Amino acid sequence: MPETRVKIPKKIAVRPDRPPQDNIPQSRGARNRMWAQARAYIDQRGLVPPIPINDLNIHAENLVKEMGDAYAGTEDFAAVLINNESWRDVLAGIPFERRLLLMPVCLRYEKECPAPFDELGLLCKECGQCSIHDFKLEAERLGYPVLIAEGTPIVRQLIETGQIQAVVGVSCLNVLERVFPYMEAAAVPGIAVPLLQDDCKDTNIDIEWLWDVLHLTSDDRMYRMDLNGLRSRVDEWFTANRLSEILGTDPDDATAVMGRDWLARSGKRWRPFLTAAMYSAISNDPDAAWPADLTKLSVAVECFHKASLIHDDIEDDDDERYGEPTMHAEHGVGMAINVGDYLLGEGYRLIAETDANPEQRSRMMHVAAIGHRALSLGQGAELAWSQNPEPMRTNAVLNIFKQKTAPAFEVALRIGAIYGGADDAILDVIGQYSEALGVAYQIRDDIEDILGSADSHDARDTRPSLLLALAHEKAEGPHKDMFAAIWRRQVDFADIENELRAALDQYGIHDRANELLDAFKEEAVRALGQLDDATVKGLLRRVLGRIFDDVHLESLCSTFASVAPAETSAIP
Repeated sequence: MPETRVKIPKKIAVRPDRPPQDNIPQSRGARNRMWAQARAYIDQRGLVPPIPINDLNIHAENLVKEMGDAYAGTEDFAAVLINNESWRDVLAGIPFERRLLLMPVCLRYEKECPAPFDELGLLCKECGQCSIHDFKLEAERLGYPVLIAEGTPIVRQLIETGQIQAVVGVSCLNVLERVFPYMEAAAVPGIAVPLLQDDCKDTNIDIEWLWDVLHLTSDDRMYRMDLNGLRSRVDEWFTANRLSEILGTDPDDATAVMGRDWLARSGKRWRPFLTAAMYSAISNDPDAAWPADLTKLSVAVECFHKASLIHDDIEDDDDERYGEPTMHAEHGVGMAINVGDYLLGEGYRLIAETDANPEQRSRMMHVAAIGHRALSLGQGAELAWSQNPEPMRTNAVLNIFKQKTAPAFEVALRIGAIYGGADDAILDVIGQYSEALGVAYQIRDDIEDILGSADSHDARDTRPSLLLALAHEKAEGPHKDMFAAIWRRQVDFADIENELRAALDQYGIHDRANELLDAFKEEAVRALGQLDDATVKGLLRRVLGRIFDDVHLESLCSTFASVAPAETSAIP
């Protein structure tokens, strides 16, 4: 296996387990569902800030009642959300340098923190042990003044002197309640990001939420864009009738019929969504009509992806995909290979037949070809390993992820960007962003698949797995021998399932995988720091959250209890 060039980013917030705040949903999906409902509640009632505290409490009670019994006890959190969203558009118009970022001292990793205090609060040494360092650097880069302190007296003084026009604050709910009257009286816009844990020590936050609020600006013309609505619109392109219109192929041809059926089957459709979303961001007009060619390009991207799934299922000998038989299980290997090849051809044909200018068509074809090549190299590395399976190191697994998963995201984003007329600076960042996004996405799948999901079971079927690599590197004695035997396919999974589960727990493998997941997600966000285009930057940051919220992952707190499903999760 060639040495990987994948750089494992530093985790920006590693925390021991802390008790969660009982009145805040610990599931990110549930929190985002409350956010979406709060946004709709404000729009329906035309609420205008500042909202008096008594009225705010009444609205919060009403919102929780509307959401049902599963959200009982979250009224304080609902009040924060309603207040946040009432100020959101106002805050977006205030320059970064006139906003204060206030973070609590308890966000530091107390045991390791070398920072001293002065009369204003913590003097961060930027050691990188906690998330304070990363947020402080990014906020100051944007122009924010930053304070790391227990907030009530300092915020009150700054508000009263008029030195700030808005506050972005991180705190526990009881501190937010004490600060609120001063902000209400001065009509100071404020958005609060509550801590997820109690105990005033080694606490944690929803990192993606704070990143989004920090970068909120009216320069981003898409910040109110309905990503759920955009995704639904993309889904409509993959009905049987619409595919027949878009592809324009013979409805009676057996290969074409199977190809259209495979495209129309279930799937997350992230890749065509990314193509359409990127074009919208580049056009910088959320209300602009989409050209017909954008539909063709988005469907082309899905053709490439679905073709790769057909071939991947054959190579892995999988019998099920999307809860249904795989193409080769249903129609035979020969026919499945042919349908996969047909979809590849359709993808390239759709690109070539757009009315984009010749240079754009050439660049989009080149992007698709390079992505196809990279994916094949990644799959080839996995197939070569499978002929003589041995324990694989973590970096080698990540390198396969980089080659197999990241290219599809990069192709989708680059095609939308090129068609929209993006400059080279944006295209360069897309490459870095896509690599981190693709690796994170595959880590997510590994976490789901290690002991079996709807279509996959990495431990039983012994595919290159990050969790198995981490476990083999960390295990000792008989456990190390067991993981080596799993890698080499020398054991029957049924005989060692309980021991495997216990060993994964003993060595904290799921926690470490989640840390790497968070690290690569943050690496994707950091890549966006190079962009000057606020609209593209904002969209890609929200897309990242939307993709991972869709699968209900919890990243920073392992002691969570989901209070409700997140069917309608959204990212603010």
